[in-house]
Amino acid sequence: MHIDLPEKNYYKIGEVANAFGVNASLIRFWEGEFDIIKPKKNAKGNRLFTPEDIENFKLIYNLVKERGFTLDGAKQKLKQNPNKVIGNHEIISRLEAVKAELIKIKNQL
Repeated sequence: MHIDLPEKNYYKIGEVANAFGVNASLIRFWEGEFDIIKPKKNAKGNRLFTPEDIENFKLIYNLVKERGFTLDGAKQKLKQNPNKVIGNHEIISRLEAVKAELIKIKNQL
């Protein structure tokens, strides 16, 4: 899944939810379930997610929504071999970007 967010230091929960096409309640739920998500909170208590949090959401989204893992299964996968999960996700993301670029070129022909 390609997430299109502008480069920023912090993202509001609504921006994150929209980027992933999910409800803000799911973002809050995943935050509580996965200790790799650690948003900052401003004076009002609003969550502010870092680019690292976004990358972690991408991993979780891939495992749960795209690959069909249960939450417990996703947690185990991230704990067992996080580097492999990250590496595989990076490869998939790059291949999706290449595919999108090739489709764009094909449509221009």
